[in-house]
Amino acid sequence: MELINLLSISQTWLLSMVGLLSLLVGSFLNVVIYRLPIMLERQWKQDCLEWQGDAPAEDASGHFNLVVPRSECPTCGHRISAWENIPVISYLFLRGKCAGCKTPISMQYPLVELATALLSVLVAWKVGYSAALPALLVFTWALVALSVIDAKTMLLPDLLVYPLLWAGLLLNIDGLFTNLHHAVLGAVWGYLSLWLVFHLFRLLTGKEGMGYGDFKLLAALGAWGGWQILPFVIFAASMLGAVFGIAWMIIKRQNQSVPMPFGPWLASAGFIALIWHDEILAYMTQMFMPF
Repeated sequence: MELINLLSISQTWLLSMVGLLSLLVGSFLNVVIYRLPIMLERQWKQDCLEWQGDAPAEDASGHFNLVVPRSECPTCGHRISAWENIPVISYLFLRGKCAGCKTPISMQYPLVELATALLSVLVAWKVGYSAALPALLVFTWALVALSVIDAKTMLLPDLLVYPLLWAGLLLNIDGLFTNLHHAVLGAVWGYLSLWLVFHLFRLLTGKEGMGYGDFKLLAALGAWGGWQILPFVIFAASMLGAVFGIAWMIIKRQNQSVPMPFGPWLASAGFIALIWHDEILAYMTQMFMPF
């Protein structure tokens, strides 16, 4: 109880505790980012065998999930001990190499941990000790995981997107971020807007410009912030994606046919739209309804 009172009156304590907690969460998000696509692939293979009428292979999902087995080096199988799993510090202490075989460890791990902590501290600084803080922290953590998974695999797993969507609707029953009417419209129009763009683009070019996961993610963002944030999210995500995509093609010398994920930019724009929700809505209202 004393700690809660301290967090409510001291911003320094609040930011420090959120930062430390989020470093630990970031370490867990690395597990989600690595294991969830593998779990989904195994489940899809299992489903295909059952659909074909073949005797399904032994289900290994119970032995490989977000909890078991213990993390290990994919090169040598060295089991990661507790001291090797301290966020950021272990990476620096190990000099970015496996303690067993000295294979370089991906920079993704400390970067995800740092990004999770920094974004979470930003959220705590912006909203302070309030009912919105735990909800926005979970929102932020989910977007970090979705962004990295999409960047690595071009997937936005329903196992993360759907709970995010339903959470937005449930939280807005009492109007935490917007009223329920706006939240429902945000979910509907978020999905339909990109669905229409998808089919129009395919009709004109014969190609698919994005995946269904993008529709669902925008629906989830609309459920959290209401339909009013959708124009900003779509515009900001498109600009961010275009700038990064052009820069990436120039640096990597890739052609335009190489697919690129849109989810990270939707997540980035959605994060901005919800954290600065009131400011963005006021600006958009002034822009489109100046009188």
